[in-house]
Amino acid sequence: MWEILTASGWRKGTIKVDESGRIANISPARGRSQGFIIPGFIDLHVHGGGGKDIMQGGNAVSRMSQIHAQHGTTSLLATTMTASTEALTSALEDISLHMQNKRDAGESRVLGVHLEGPFINPDKLGAQPPFARKAIKQELDQLLKLADVKLITLAAEFEENLALIPYLTERNIRVQQGHTLASYQQSVKAMLMGASGFAHLYNAMSGNDHRQPGVLTAALAHADYAEIIPDLEHVHRGAILAARRAIPKLYGVTDSCSAVGMPDGEYQQGEYRIYKCAGKSAARLENGTLAASTLTMDQALRNFIELGLPLEEASLRLSRYPADFLGLEDRGRLEVNAWADYVVMDEKYHVQQVVIEGVNVPRN
Repeated sequence: MWEILTASGWRKGTIKVDESGRIANISPARGRSQGFIIPGFIDLHVHGGGGKDIMQGGNAVSRMSQIHAQHGTTSLLATTMTASTEALTSALEDISLHMQNKRDAGESRVLGVHLEGPFINPDKLGAQPPFARKAIKQELDQLLKLADVKLITLAAEFEENLALIPYLTERNIRVQQGHTLASYQQSVKAMLMGASGFAHLYNAMSGNDHRQPGVLTAALAHADYAEIIPDLEHVHRGAILAARRAIPKLYGVTDSCSAVGMPDGEYQQGEYRIYKCAGKSAARLENGTLAASTLTMDQALRNFIELGLPLEEASLRLSRYPADFLGLEDRGRLEVNAWADYVVMDEKYHVQQVVIEGVNVPRN
């Protein structure tokens, strides 16, 4: 018997899975609880893990998915870096090939692609390589043909990018603002045209100046959804709590890099070398610039709880809300007919077991 966080609240019972990997029933049971079960984590911003970066191609997606599955991520978006058309083409082809193959039991389900760029502001790259450019429909269409793109991060201050937002949303592709210096007015205009999210809130965006407000102000004032990196290094604790009050469905992402699950040292991210250092949750470029995180979603859960969020809310912000943002009604929640994606945890919120589409993930 387990304490199960269902879509309608906590229930004591067991989960029965049908042959397709979906939940057939959540049956009540009596007896001593063996622990608790929460929905599997859904990470919409993952660049790598296990020493592999998505842009390297080959087995990078598989290796990344194995590492994150061990930490309770049951599904994710493979996230690219800003790069040349040739490099993006190669990466997208490899991601698509991975998605066409049968998923290994030890891997997170790859739901599709998150294109972080290349249509971002060259003056707000952060740790993105210097390949930012304005959107051209021909190039965009070429990229969309290569893989199942679910989400695009772009800078809305450029008219070329802004004009393509309705085109993307009509194709059920989510658009979010990021790596941007847009004004408040430009950001709100993008939202009115269909941009519904914000990439790694606070990071790589114009801020909250009270006389010259930017993208952050627009997000805090109007957004229903936004990503945030809860590694407690990319964003101060107080800033996370402020965003939580302002944005109803603020959700956590790892923005994780190749260094996840690896010892301290030097790793690849796009065309850059990044460095993982002891005691730090974020990797950095050689010049000290924040590059990406080494966060995992189970640690994100513990961090949210440390900030004072109840377990139920922390779970929503790592499972249900990202699923809702993508329009997925059968993931991120435990109810009949949803995919049997869940995590068994102990009383200290450490992963004991991961189940993806009804199949146990072998523990390393």
